[in-house]
Amino acid sequence: MNIALIAHDAKKELMVQFCIAYCGVLSRHHLCATGTTGKMVSEATGLRIVRFMAGSQGGDQQIGSRISCNEIDLLMFFRDPNVSSSEPDEASLLRLCDVYNIPVATNIATAEALIHALEHGDLDWRDIVNPNPQSSY
Repeated sequence: MNIALIAHDAKKELMVQFCIAYCGVLSRHHLCATGTTGKMVSEATGLRIVRFMAGSQGGDQQIGSRISCNEIDLLMFFRDPNVSSSEPDEASLLRLCDVYNIPVATNIATAEALIHALEHGDLDWRDIVNPNPQSSY
């Protein structure tokens, strides 16, 4: 599966800790992330992560375009609830996940549920939707 990682500044360390805890599961999948998030996770875990631009420079849009091309199977987007969510890119990403039936976690609780579902094969239905999980990024 192709998994995208995004984290607001205040949630980057939480994303790193999450990825350290589930490194074994994540290592069996293709990972991509926005710039700084990808760098921090890769350095902490040794996971191979394709890095896009920083979110503020269009990295969110790059991931959004891959969602709309059916190249992302799962999005982990750790959002800071204390930041105004008037960001159009953020709303657009969540809308795209709804349109294309992409499971998305916006907090650690949902991320834990999805990573366990992934580990147990509960998200294998994505293989029917996306039978060739070849990463094109």
